[in-house]
Amino acid sequence: MRCMETPEETTDPAEQHPGIAARTWAEASADPQYRAAVVDLLGALAYGELAAFERLAEDAKLAPTVEDKAELAKMASAEFHHFERLRDRLSAVDAEPTAAMEPFAAALDGFHRQTAPSDWLEGLVKAYVGDSIASDFYREVAARLDSDTRELVLQVLDDTGHASFAVEKVRAAIEADPRVGGRLALWARRLMGEALSQAQRVVAERDALSTMLVGGLGEGFDLAEVGRMFSRITEAHTKRMGALGLSA
Repeated sequence: MRCMETPEETTDPAEQHPGIAARTWAEASADPQYRAAVVDLLGALAYGELAAFERLAEDAKLAPTVEDKAELAKMASAEFHHFERLRDRLSAVDAEPTAAMEPFAAALDGFHRQTAPSDWLEGLVKAYVGDSIASDFYREVAARLDSDTRELVLQVLDDTGHASFAVEKVRAAIEADPRVGGRLALWARRLMGEALSQAQRVVAERDALSTMLVGGLGEGFDLAEVGRMFSRITEAHTKRMGALGLSA
């Protein structure tokens, strides 16, 4: 899914969250609540990757050239590979992949229905902006994971090449017709609101995941840090908007 640029990381997760981040999966998973949180996280990510694959394949129909279609097809293939890795990891930790994904299907499908692009450019902005917000959120959560799970999560959030592709195409469209910029800026603001709301809903509905996010698994609750986390996500969004040539 998560194919975009991300904020620079300046802190080692093991230093920021020493309780869990310094442990391996074998050590950390002895806590049943932590194990449940990780299964939730991997389930949400896996379904997100599967949905991203489907969406990119659908968006390819809007592509104006054969070259653009091929580029989106390549990205869709990368997303499906990420899905396979997450699915296999769920099986490896004795979790049934479909059961792990199902709790998140309605929320993620709802988000994609509410933010269906009306044209090629809106699809590119959604992939660049919307998916990046999700990536930033999951990277924040990754700082609270054991070393083995964190490595996998960060790998599946790697850039699939969509960032530079989207920036190039959107900036060229705005240069050709500056009026496009205003429409796309409004669209990106809507995506920001919907993506943050969706992330908050997903976490709020899963007790183990929400407890991990606010630091409740052996680290103490830190709601102030959660607020700072969403501030960092918002700042990263503003930078991406600038890269597209849009106002936040």
